[in-house]
Amino acid sequence: MFVRKKPNKSGLISIQIIDKSSGKYVVLETVGSSDDPQEIEHLVKKGKQRIVKLAGQVSMSFDRDKELEFVDAFMNSLDTFYLVGPELLLGKLFDEIGFNTIEEELFRHLVITRLIYPVSKLRTVDYLFKYKGVEISVYSVYRYLDKLHKEQMEQIKEISLKHTLSLYDNALSVVFYDVTTLYFEASKEDELRITGFSKDGKHQNPQIVLGLLVSDGGYPIDYHIFEGNKYEGDTLLPVVDHFSTKYRSQHLTVVADSGLLSKRNIELLTQKNYKYILGARIKNEPESIKKQILALDLKDKEYAEVQKEQQRLIINFKEQRAHKDAHNRKRGLERLEKRLKSGKLNKTHINNKGFNKYLKIEGKVDILIDYQKFEDDAKWDGLKGFTTNTDLPSKQVIDQYRELWTIEKTFRIAKSDLKIRPIYHRLRRRIEAHICVSFAACKVYKELERQLKTKESSLSPEKAIDILKTIYQVSIQSPYSSAKHNRLVLKNEEQKDLVNLFDLDRNLS
Repeated sequence: MFVRKKPNKSGLISIQIIDKSSGKYVVLETVGSSDDPQEIEHLVKKGKQRIVKLAGQVSMSFDRDKELEFVDAFMNSLDTFYLVGPELLLGKLFDEIGFNTIEEELFRHLVITRLIYPVSKLRTVDYLFKYKGVEISVYSVYRYLDKLHKEQMEQIKEISLKHTLSLYDNALSVVFYDVTTLYFEASKEDELRITGFSKDGKHQNPQIVLGLLVSDGGYPIDYHIFEGNKYEGDTLLPVVDHFSTKYRSQHLTVVADSGLLSKRNIELLTQKNYKYILGARIKNEPESIKKQILALDLKDKEYAEVQKEQQRLIINFKEQRAHKDAHNRKRGLERLEKRLKSGKLNKTHINNKGFNKYLKIEGKVDILIDYQKFEDDAKWDGLKGFTTNTDLPSKQVIDQYRELWTIEKTFRIAKSDLKIRPIYHRLRRRIEAHICVSFAACKVYKELERQLKTKESSLSPEKAIDILKTIYQVSIQSPYSSAKHNRLVLKNEEQKDLVNLFDLDRNLS
């Protein structure tokens, strides 16, 4: 259909809607006539709008059977319809890291699924079948975990380390270490799963201790697991030694928080020629050192060095930290006052744990709050200490220590995004294999984060993964040949932007 201008004998111009679908010109409708040029253009526009409505009416009048035949033909041409977003991007990163050299398709499935749908192995099998069309039994997964533990764990660590080193021109000078705990939904203990101090607040559950070593930027480079009641200070050297032997580093600086600070750790680090930057427990220093610290008159973000044998002790003051310390002390005091008033405090609560240090006994039975001790603590608000045997400038020591937040973030990723715990396995080899899969998944996650930043994308890894969960692929069987054509189903702009950002559809045909 089209709009025609037809001159009349009267001098007027008729605006008509013409149909030529039958091969002949048929006037469907006369919109109007005029000799005014502006009116004629108005009628032409009106005619075009009318064509749109007529076309809709014609399409609705098609034979219903033919319409259903078209739908049936299209549906019959569909060969498969699967979720492919995770494989397209996370699988691409998996390969770029080098994990594809592990010649087990199940390893790939377990790592990518841990990023997309972190659940038990039984539910993982269900997910792979429903969304990927991969049919395997949970017993196949368990058998593979045994193989991974026996043959592939060190190889997976080495692949991850090699890729991380490539990002740093094959030279790591600083590593960051910290520990966390992973609990089990079980009641019985064994030689590995033992109750202890839980960082998850699951003190009644058996747990293990996980020591993690990361590079600058939070890339996981090595880890070890320990018994659930292991003192975290005793985990530092085994992990650092293992990594140092593998990496063959002669000049390695280890950064760790004050929880890893002990006289023995410092002695061992020094004996093995490691450099270290550790958080200092400045309130536990000898009186002579504490007097020097409190005599400092530091302003916001200023720092100074205090004389100490064999080590350097650097003190930094921050106004923001001082406000936080004061706020926390006040809250702790208010909780003690409330419990004291309710009669819930007794002699067993008098210890140096947390804010209980403000409690004291007067006479034989009266428990009171030592307000003088509370006031004395205010002198330390905002002060933070760092002990080191490096020759780095004080500011650089402080800056390196502050990078410990990257390992805290990596732990959050492992616990929240990858849901590494609770762990449902019982056998040690499968526990270790489960953590290895999570380690590899964390590496892929961090690489996604790095590449998004490199590409200057505003997307977070979490958001990118959420988008990937919505990208499906349809495979269509051609009715004219044996060829099959694959197409991504992209229904919104954020899907299209992510696909374009990583050029994910170039291999589709």
